[in-house]
Amino acid sequence: MGDRGGTILHSSNGHYSFTISVILFLTFTSFSITHVAASIHDYQNETFIHRANSFFFHGGSEGLYASKLTSSNTTQLSEEKSLNGKSFIRFESITFRRTKESAEKTNAMQQKTGLVEAIIVKVRDRRNIGGAYLNSDAICCTPELAKEGSCKLGEVIIRENPDDLDGPKRIQTFFEGQNEEAKMVIQTVDITSTGMYYLYFMFCDPQLKDTVISGRTVWRNPDGYLPGKMMPLMTFFGLMSLAYLFLGLVWFLWFVQYWKDVIQLHYHITAVIGLGMCEMALWYFEYANFNSTGSRPMVITLWAVTFTAVKKTVSRLLILVVSMGYGVVRPTLGGITSRVLLLGVVYFVASEALELVEHLGNINDFSGKARLFLVLPVAILDACFILWIFSSLSKTLEKLQIRKSTAKLELYRKFTNSLAVTVLLSVLWIGYELYFNASDPLSELWRRAWIIPSFWTLLAYALLLVICILWAPSQNPTRYAYSEETGDDFDEEAITLTGSAVKVSGDMATMLERKERKTSVTSTTDHLVFGLGEDREEDKRE
Repeated sequence: MGDRGGTILHSSNGHYSFTISVILFLTFTSFSITHVAASIHDYQNETFIHRANSFFFHGGSEGLYASKLTSSNTTQLSEEKSLNGKSFIRFESITFRRTKESAEKTNAMQQKTGLVEAIIVKVRDRRNIGGAYLNSDAICCTPELAKEGSCKLGEVIIRENPDDLDGPKRIQTFFEGQNEEAKMVIQTVDITSTGMYYLYFMFCDPQLKDTVISGRTVWRNPDGYLPGKMMPLMTFFGLMSLAYLFLGLVWFLWFVQYWKDVIQLHYHITAVIGLGMCEMALWYFEYANFNSTGSRPMVITLWAVTFTAVKKTVSRLLILVVSMGYGVVRPTLGGITSRVLLLGVVYFVASEALELVEHLGNINDFSGKARLFLVLPVAILDACFILWIFSSLSKTLEKLQIRKSTAKLELYRKFTNSLAVTVLLSVLWIGYELYFNASDPLSELWRRAWIIPSFWTLLAYALLLVICILWAPSQNPTRYAYSEETGDDFDEEAITLTGSAVKVSGDMATMLERKERKTSVTSTTDHLVFGLGEDREEDKRE
């Protein structure tokens, strides 16, 4: 958290590293959910970081909407109901503990022997923290600035504006005498304006070095504990659950209607639809539980993360085997089955590890190298999938052209075009995402951040929808199903993507005519080679 917190104090520093995002998102993928720890921030003996002439600990940052109700409107309501419509940051059981050596250096008779301040500031007001407006690099008040009357010695410099009631807020806690502990008074700070809020615990006295903080803070939005940037995602996941349910219902009706003509590929598509349905439902319930309790439910989150990793893996494998012509050009994958499965298993393990860290931890606490270590394997495996998919598609199209399988060739051309459009949209969106994050390092545009992961979910759904339409069960499965080489050539030239029973009858007649021609040619050959054709006919007549 220190790196993230230091950014707002020195906003010129970079906030996120996206050097490998282009590879990571090139294939259709499930969303990458915005990761935060929780709306209940727990601190367990956390240390302070030295910056300029101050020491600070980043207590959290979230997008908060303004309260819908004021305190005066809720005094008559019960405690639980009074929370509805209220937005606040509450400090609970916050304790500061300094070292014994630091405590012994103070005067036992002195009432205030150390000061720790809790600073709540919106991103837009970040320049009001520190001495920038006084042409000073200091964060804490210096003797020179104190003499000028600009600030109080020992306190953090805050530019206060009496006309701005929503400006930075400061809450002070003092050590008394030689006590090693100082407890912060339990209190609630109401949020009266919408914005991205940062919380810092800071002190200026070097003698308090090695002081640690314990306790927790509770952050709440008007509609629940879900952070502001995640709130729209709960609704989005609910709608996507309905979308997958609708797709699953239509696919099931197709499946039942043409169950005699179902091929193996249809079972793979069914599995992806089912996984997507469960994934979206689990994320919706995870967010709903998070919103009502303030903490991520460990079991539901673990299941949601696992379903996400499984779906991403199976989806990629589905596109890969389709690109190889499985069930269309070849009946099995043959000797490459083990390699396909190995790639799938490795991708699942890498994706599961990344998802677990993102959603059960706080990836912002990791250094750049640690993030690279987690993301790089998934990015490399995604690149392997991309190369293998398009290489296989090229070979499949070439085979279909050689065999003159017009219907299947048309099918795969549509599929290739769909993949090309998906990749193009992915590249364009990655460019927008890079621009979005580069231009908003402090999450000032947090109310639009939910669109970034939502796009990838919609793109994954759209590509799955295309596959369902192209390979939908029908009464003419031979338009894409694998058949023997001899029959494949005849069938493909006759049966088109819009074939009918009448057309099939015409095809059978054409096949019989070809067989008669073949018999005639064979008889003529026997006559010319062996000279027995006319003799046999004469013997029969006799």
